[in-house]
Amino acid sequence: MKLELYQIDAFTDKIFGGNPACVVPLNDWLPDELLLKITQENAVAETAFFVDKGEKIHLRWFTPEIEMDLCGHATLATAHCLKTILKYPKDIIIFETLSGDLTVTVKNDLYTLDFPSRMPIVASLPEIIQSSLNIQPKKVYKSRDYVLVYDNEEDIKSIKINRQVFDQINLDPGGIIVTAKGKNCDFVSRFFTPQASIMEDPVTGSAHCSLIPFWSLRLQKNELTAIQISERVGILYCQNKKDRVLISGKAKTYAIGHLWIS
Repeated sequence: MKLELYQIDAFTDKIFGGNPACVVPLNDWLPDELLLKITQENAVAETAFFVDKGEKIHLRWFTPEIEMDLCGHATLATAHCLKTILKYPKDIIIFETLSGDLTVTVKNDLYTLDFPSRMPIVASLPEIIQSSLNIQPKKVYKSRDYVLVYDNEEDIKSIKINRQVFDQINLDPGGIIVTAKGKNCDFVSRFFTPQASIMEDPVTGSAHCSLIPFWSLRLQKNELTAIQISERVGILYCQNKKDRVLISGKAKTYAIGHLWIS
């Protein structure tokens, strides 16, 4: 069996930036065990698989460990693949996913994801998470992910994770967001996933389902610019829409190839 394979850097306008995702089009769904093995072989944070059903495109996301309920950068990568490589004719793409129908609007090389809003609520931080952090947060919230709020951008850059302790945490399918106001943007963040082969995700669209309503309320503005300050760096243009969030970004194709399944 010969399958097409595309590797795309999302939330960036240059290769080697943003977050790499692999995109694999399918005619019909393969067994989940095989999808997971393909993802593990790809060795990036997420692989997106899709089946074009006509009006909608059925989209699923896998990490090397599990299937995810929502993934921003691999959705953007899939939209970029559809528009620039596979010449999908529409500028509004409807994806059928585990998180319901998600739309991506394409305009002037910018992809806008319409995602659910996940306002985090005040929470207490488990001791094991505290023990894994070299700097403790000022405030703690939680939705799917823990949202740890710090004083400034320098704190976010300086955070180090004790992986031996961190990997004892079980948050499937969530992770740990650390965030603060930004110097040259509205807010910055980083994202860590325990027990994952790639512990720090370079750019995490789904995390912004919580970050956008959180910072929109505190900054009293509905349009925000965010930077995920991982080593690769990603830029996200955000809008708060009450029960929805709009997350926009660019993408670049890195590689086009094939894979063979015997």
